[in-house]
Amino acid sequence: MKLLHIDSSIAGAGSVTRDLSAEIVAVLSGAGTAEVTYRDVAAAPVSHLSGAYMAGLQGAPVDDAMRSELNAGLAAMEEFLAADVVVIGAPMYNFGIPSQLKAWIDRLAVPGKTFNYGERGPVGLCQGKKIIVASARGGIFSAGSPFAALDHQETYLQSFFGILGIADVSFVRAEGVAMGPEARAKAIAAAKEHAAKLVA
Repeated sequence: MKLLHIDSSIAGAGSVTRDLSAEIVAVLSGAGTAEVTYRDVAAAPVSHLSGAYMAGLQGAPVDDAMRSELNAGLAAMEEFLAADVVVIGAPMYNFGIPSQLKAWIDRLAVPGKTFNYGERGPVGLCQGKKIIVASARGGIFSAGSPFAALDHQETYLQSFFGILGIADVSFVRAEGVAMGPEARAKAIAAAKEHAAKLVA
């Protein structure tokens, strides 16, 4: 099994999603049969999309600096394509995902590689992969919450990977981690319990 582990939190050692994603990967690779590739998009960010990058991707002439950027973006996509399971640490920042994670995701959306445009819209080319998202939110945004409509984090990830043809997207969620020490500890414990059941 080839496993790709992505972290995106800027919180360092205090990050809930880094803790959760590491635990998920440890359990998944515990038998020693997984080949794990790790990418920290907060510590080593992928650059944000530019007009020059998109033109180069479509075959326009580029200089050496842009060629290096194109190669880095394509390498990120190839890592993703090679993986059977992708574990993503994705905290909620201002109701969405970190911009560093969005920049990495933008490198995955390549027509002809991860999806195609058909007569009825996008057709995913990445069927068969499994995505596990370690999610953390300061407040409560899950279904039933009065703030559920503000969730542009998990809903975005579900939609994006669905467009790539990936139906197996799971979330290990710690909610309310900014609502006091007791709420934080309880949320993390519940998330870890869910993670253990999910990857069993």
